[in-house]
Amino acid sequence: MKNKVLFVVTIVVVFLLGLLASSIINRKSEAKYQYVPQVAIGENEPRNEEWGKNYPREYQSWLQTSETSFASYQGGAAMRDMLEEDPRLVVLFAGYGFSKDYNQGRGHYYAIEDIHNTLRTGGPKGEGDGPMPATCWTCKSPDVPRLMNEKGIAEFYNGKWADKGPEIVNPIGCADCHDPNNMKLRITRPALVEAFDAMGKDINKATHQEMRSLVCAQCHVEYYFDKKKSGIEGTPYLTFPWKNGMTVEAMEEYYDDIEFSDWTHQISKTPMLKAQHPGYETYLTGIHADRGVSCADCHMPYKSEGGQKFTDHHLQSPLNNIANSCQVCHRQEADKLRANVYERQMKATENRLKLEDLLVKAHIEAGKAWELGATEEQMKAILADIRHAQWRWDYAAASHGASFHSPVETARVLGGGLHIAQEARVKLARLLVTLGFNQEVPIPDIDSKEKAQAFIGLDMEKLIKEKEEFKTNLLPKWLEEAKAREDKMDSNEVSMTNK
Repeated sequence: MKNKVLFVVTIVVVFLLGLLASSIINRKSEAKYQYVPQVAIGENEPRNEEWGKNYPREYQSWLQTSETSFASYQGGAAMRDMLEEDPRLVVLFAGYGFSKDYNQGRGHYYAIEDIHNTLRTGGPKGEGDGPMPATCWTCKSPDVPRLMNEKGIAEFYNGKWADKGPEIVNPIGCADCHDPNNMKLRITRPALVEAFDAMGKDINKATHQEMRSLVCAQCHVEYYFDKKKSGIEGTPYLTFPWKNGMTVEAMEEYYDDIEFSDWTHQISKTPMLKAQHPGYETYLTGIHADRGVSCADCHMPYKSEGGQKFTDHHLQSPLNNIANSCQVCHRQEADKLRANVYERQMKATENRLKLEDLLVKAHIEAGKAWELGATEEQMKAILADIRHAQWRWDYAAASHGASFHSPVETARVLGGGLHIAQEARVKLARLLVTLGFNQEVPIPDIDSKEKAQAFIGLDMEKLIKEKEEFKTNLLPKWLEEAKAREDKMDSNEVSMTNK
């Protein structure tokens, strides 16, 4: 009887081992043919769908960046009108494009569509028209490295945003980060390489793990347009202000030394700095960077499908993918992890809003001082305080994930901004008294986006009309021209004999 049982058990075990061996062989066979190329991808191929013929899993996951259903406390993929949520921003950006329109960006899939739609790019009627330079395309498309290669870097930056509209149509994707010859990560935006050179660092020595953040740092950083760069006077050359370091103070010192400003504030006449989105700089000061965790580890975690492990190219908030992003390292429940993130973000927001209130009042009080006849010498130190306080506010606010990536540094930066803004208002109070005004400066009703925009004198009907005319008249011509050009680009199929 025992022999029979042993015989049956042996047969079952052998059968199961056979199934396991068969599965392993099948999976190895799948892996062997997984990346047999279907097309030969050109050096500067901008079309993501072409890359997708060779890398279908990655491409299909990238297509998911078109999803807009997820919204978190401070981010997600759903479009949000930041001016509607916080009308104070209209006053803080008075005289600058962000007072017209400031929507939280959606996924990479919409990079081109969103820049077409924003009021910040205006309603150009043709080449040489519109408020924005061509440099504003730099982070929006894999067509950018193609054009830089064809025209040259400085020539790409030269001219107006509208000048290159027909050339840039493919949203952020494969060619922005990958070498088509071997799929290694690569840097395609020269500003990052030049910034490393300015710091005396060689980006070519970066490890693969570092590259998994540096490809993001091509765009998710602070930058400015240097119109004085040697040899290309007047061209807005994209530059990262890292020569003195990446801290908020180091970049502020850099800007102050070269007397740079993004715009002059419409009310206070302050030479302002606009923080773009220094996500990489703030990430570096956080615990995850200190532990060697890259951007891709959390925003593009590995996943398995059909026995194949690959990087999920659905770039998104880790809070929409906690199991693969967070719980690989953290064993807490998803609800607990999410609550921890929100707690940090809410605490940072509390101080950020206090600083916004102070800055709005400082701008309006400075405007009153000018109205009463203040001199430039009397206003110099005050305007420097307003500039430095708002730079700290914007540095923390525009970094998006900074309040989670680096809550301690974010708190420090906002705390510094609060102190400097208070100093500015104390100086303003003293100055107003000397100018004969010994009372509180009235603050207008700006509790809605519409009221705030009316207060700073924006003609929103005109701006919206110009944008609609652009989308009706010029944009279709851009898209037709782009389609005609891309129709001539061959899909270079690899012959079957090479497979």
